[in-house]
Amino acid sequence: MTAETPKERIENDNILTGSLRSLFAIAENYPDLKANTNFTELQSQLSRLEEEIAGARRYYNGVVNKYNTKAEMFPGNIIAKMFHFERKPLFEVEESEERKNVKVSF
Repeated sequence: MTAETPKERIENDNILTGSLRSLFAIAENYPDLKANTNFTELQSQLSRLEEEIAGARRYYNGVVNKYNTKAEMFPGNIIAKMFHFERKPLFEVEESEERKNVKVSF
């Protein structure tokens, strides 16, 4: 999955997070799988990766908030209009039912 726009990145993040939740939910039903060291290591790495992605999302949103604020306040708004700087969207994750209940088949 290669994402070019922020909207595509958000969609990819939603798919990934939903799939991870499904995988972890499936693992709850299989005690042998939970006891497998390879699976527990994978689960741990995926959890860390998800936390890093959430941290990057928070950082991005903080930078975008600063950018948008400076572009809207004087004298930054004058410069922004001169160079056609536009407001940037935040990286927002929607908590839909589809995201919570992604179906995974093996």
